[in-house]
Amino acid sequence: MELLWMYAALMALAWGAYVWRRRHVDRRSRAALQASIEAGLAEPPSLHPVVDPGRCLGSASCVAACPEGALGMVGGKAALINASACIGHGACAAACPLDAIKLVFGTERRGIEIPRLTPDFETNVPGLFIAGELGGMGLIRKAAEQGRQAMEAIRKRRSSRGPNGALSQDRPEYDVIIVGCGPAGLSAGLAAMEHKLRYLLLEQEPSLGGAVFHYPRHKVAMTAPVKLALVGTMRFTDVRKEKLLEFWQGVVKRTGLQIRFGECMENISREGEGFVVSTARGSHRARSVLLAMGRRGTPRKLGVPGEDSPQVVYRLIDPAQYDGQAVLVVGGGDSALEAAIALAERPGTQVTLSYRSAAFSRVKARNRDALAALRKAGRVAVELESNVLAVEHGQVRLHTCQGEQALRNDAVIVCAGGQLPIGLLQRAGVAFDVHQGQVSARPAAGPRVGAG
Repeated sequence: MELLWMYAALMALAWGAYVWRRRHVDRRSRAALQASIEAGLAEPPSLHPVVDPGRCLGSASCVAACPEGALGMVGGKAALINASACIGHGACAAACPLDAIKLVFGTERRGIEIPRLTPDFETNVPGLFIAGELGGMGLIRKAAEQGRQAMEAIRKRRSSRGPNGALSQDRPEYDVIIVGCGPAGLSAGLAAMEHKLRYLLLEQEPSLGGAVFHYPRHKVAMTAPVKLALVGTMRFTDVRKEKLLEFWQGVVKRTGLQIRFGECMENISREGEGFVVSTARGSHRARSVLLAMGRRGTPRKLGVPGEDSPQVVYRLIDPAQYDGQAVLVVGGGDSALEAAIALAERPGTQVTLSYRSAAFSRVKARNRDALAALRKAGRVAVELESNVLAVEHGQVRLHTCQGEQALRNDAVIVCAGGQLPIGLLQRAGVAFDVHQGQVSARPAAGPRVGAG
């Protein structure tokens, strides 16, 4: 009998510890969720998980699998408690043993426009294809697979027009123009080489990688094995940004993939049975176009004199390159605050943050607190309700509450968001559907499926 009581006491102790921990996790998750709501950060920016409470058994495997801390346990079920931290890499969905998580775009409150695509990733405009994040798939593996499949469809279209693929007597310069060199564009470029297509691969950034290129240092990209044309299977399953970009750069070097960096698409229009893609460097003609750029769009500019100066950039890549310089950061979102914080931690860097509004309202609490501490310590000067008037050699002029100021300046980093290409594509005739968090019913090859 004493042994029975001992076992019962041990079981009661274990159960009590379990209940206490569950309640503790629940309280912590609810607090994090409430903090996100109060900060205006409860709406996910892109691809994100939706949990089916009827299937979720509360194993918390998805919470443990998420390296960003975006998920928590509320009421014994998994929940998205830190939506702004979610980058949609799908580790949570892959870890769920009961398939209770799907990855979707948009929410009931904030819909996201997604192009209407065929199973071959062709839009309603014949010959115009979309793959990757712009088409509704931010996962690295599936974006790369979409790029490969889209190029296969483009190859078949070319082959069906005869041995030379001729559409008319006016033969276009290229079989295909690929816009964007993230996972989808890189995979598509390799497939174009494999199929011996005449291709042009354009990338507006100075380096390849797409959205991954702009992840913070050491961010876990979380991909899965994927097959690349000319290369074979890329067997990463849990990889950080730097290693993934290094691998892709090696692929480009080994295969000889040709990429035109720093060339941004400004317009796309139909010409006969093909297309004209216009950039700041000129116009290019092709039978087909594959758009593989992300949803970040083209950086939003200030529209002030001197903005075309080499001292102006639109993203912070390496804070160390600004050591000992006077830097102006423009913007009021998390990217601007994070840039200012990173620069302020560098030796000898003089940092000023300019924001047009009176307060930083929609930023993470940790960024707001870190900025406040650096400001108090004199490491960052903050100019609220200010606007850039002009960028000049060695200085920048600001309009502030105290009047016009001229600041010594070596570099300006503009973090003012991006202009999505939706309007450009609509003018080209591409049809869009608004997605508001619905779980897609498309097959696995389609562009808006669940985890991978």
